[in-house]
Amino acid sequence: MRVPRPALLRTVAVTTAVALGAVMVSAASANAAASGQIRLDGVGYAHDETKIGYLMAPASSEGARFTVVDTAGRTVLAGKAGASLGSWNAGYTAVHPLDFSALKRPGSYRVTVSGAVQASSATFKIGTARELFGPIADKTFDFYAAQRDGGDVVPGKLNRQPAHLSDAKATVYDTPKFRPDDQLAEPLKPTGTTVDLEGGWVDAGDFVKFTSNTAYTIGELLLVQREGNRDRTLASEIDFGLKWLDKAWDEKSKTFYVQVGIGVGSPDLGILGDHDVWRLPETDDKLQVKPGDEKYFIKHRPVFRAAAPGEKISPNLAGRAAAAFALAAQVEARRDFRKARYYLEQAASVFAQAKTTDVGQLTTAFPHSYYPENSWTDDLEYGATQLALAGYALGDRRAGDWATAATEWAKAYLGSGDQDTLNLYNTSALGHADLVKVLRTKWVRNAQVTEEQLIGDLKRQLNKGVTRAATSPFRTAVDITAFDVATRSFGYAATVELYRSVTRDRSYDAFGSQQRNFALGANSWGLSLVIGVGPRFPYCPHHQAANLSGSTTGGEKILVGGVVNGPNAEGKFASLGDLPGGGVECTHPMAAFDGQGSRFVDDVRAWPSSEPAIDYTATGTLALGLTALR
Repeated sequence: MRVPRPALLRTVAVTTAVALGAVMVSAASANAAASGQIRLDGVGYAHDETKIGYLMAPASSEGARFTVVDTAGRTVLAGKAGASLGSWNAGYTAVHPLDFSALKRPGSYRVTVSGAVQASSATFKIGTARELFGPIADKTFDFYAAQRDGGDVVPGKLNRQPAHLSDAKATVYDTPKFRPDDQLAEPLKPTGTTVDLEGGWVDAGDFVKFTSNTAYTIGELLLVQREGNRDRTLASEIDFGLKWLDKAWDEKSKTFYVQVGIGVGSPDLGILGDHDVWRLPETDDKLQVKPGDEKYFIKHRPVFRAAAPGEKISPNLAGRAAAAFALAAQVEARRDFRKARYYLEQAASVFAQAKTTDVGQLTTAFPHSYYPENSWTDDLEYGATQLALAGYALGDRRAGDWATAATEWAKAYLGSGDQDTLNLYNTSALGHADLVKVLRTKWVRNAQVTEEQLIGDLKRQLNKGVTRAATSPFRTAVDITAFDVATRSFGYAATVELYRSVTRDRSYDAFGSQQRNFALGANSWGLSLVIGVGPRFPYCPHHQAANLSGSTTGGEKILVGGVVNGPNAEGKFASLGDLPGGGVECTHPMAAFDGQGSRFVDDVRAWPSSEPAIDYTATGTLALGLTALR
């Protein structure tokens, strides 16, 4: 589980008042206590999949009649609400499933409930998976464009401008040391070298860049591209991300640069970090600073290495970076052999640099608590598997050795006891699905795992979700009082697609669509967790550029395609603090729909729920992209 980055600005904690009031999403009446709410996937449903909506009612309403009507008002299907799946909160003591799976005809529809409880849904669509989810997957590509840093930016809806051009000659520093509160414990110590790390994607609502998250993101985007998505924006963003990752891995000196910028500085040391200043990124280049000034590291951002030149590097980094380069080689093998060979060599060299004994604490970010990953055999399985596939595609004699290594790391992962599922901290599903394909070719010598074991672990991951979903009124498989709800929901949906691709078994399809449904609006808030998607989505993301340059009411100038964290434990919102200096006030309370210890706070200060990130979005891209390509 991710331990969150601190809020972007340290502020005096105050008790917020965002729990007051409610936004009525597709309400049938202004009186929420006397009416119901219908929650659906805000995008729609594929014609051949299970279609479940939910009636939130103030009292048990089992058997309530519902109808599905088309745009002309004609009833096309009728049914009855099922037994309550549980209570949500004091205002909605029953959540009933509405099953309209029999509806298969393409079109636009609404669901209405009549009787003692009345409610009406927003309009949704029925169509093919490609028609519905292809365009939504494509929307997520715009988010990566909005996250671009450096000189090659895409203005887009937020009018992004070139920023952090000083990264082209950034000073490299020794590994920083932190106090228990994650503030710097001592001044940064330069190594005497500089490096060009201009460009790349900023990580989230801040402007720090992390190589681990970038590699994870590129890998998932490349999987969507490899499987058939030919969108030009996707191709452009992949090329942009790869260009920066190629800078981060210096093959000649065997140095891996893992971070640009520092999140939090130290008042005691007179150092401000990225999270201490709320601003547009292009303003950093205009600063007139000299060493010792508190904003020096805002303009002249420090770079940190995974290890000294030539030393072995953290295996999680080596594995996922190798996977990204190797996936690029697979895609380029179809069109540019020379480029494919280059990426293969980058993948091979970084993979060979992995530290696999006496590993110790993994390197992800500085401080480690920002991204406290503790698994790495899954990353090496993922990296070796993609190297094997790239090697075979390019006729490389090392392919068999990489394939064997992939089975060895898969065996190590299966024996590790790791119970996590697909997200930034666990790539095993990505490795397993492709390693099954490798094993079926009979290329592997002395395989250490079988297809059955790999498929069995994919089922283990899915069964974990199925078990948890059975206890949730909205059939979500994730813990709604923990971080990463959206990305983990999409992770389950993506794993279902990966599992089906290697087994042709559709028994988990309904579960997968339920997880996608939850992330796209079939939740108590009626909220899509993808900005710009569905009838209601977060209007106030915790994102500096979106806050200072965008709309605060969901208008045209929004951070389209960004996947936010999602609901979180109510205690995380007890003291959000003051509005950051220079920030634009933005809040749209939704407290009437909070429940079971969970809240979603649509407020610019509410980073535990409303901050988007490239890794969150990448897993959403993968789930939606694979669904569209099935």
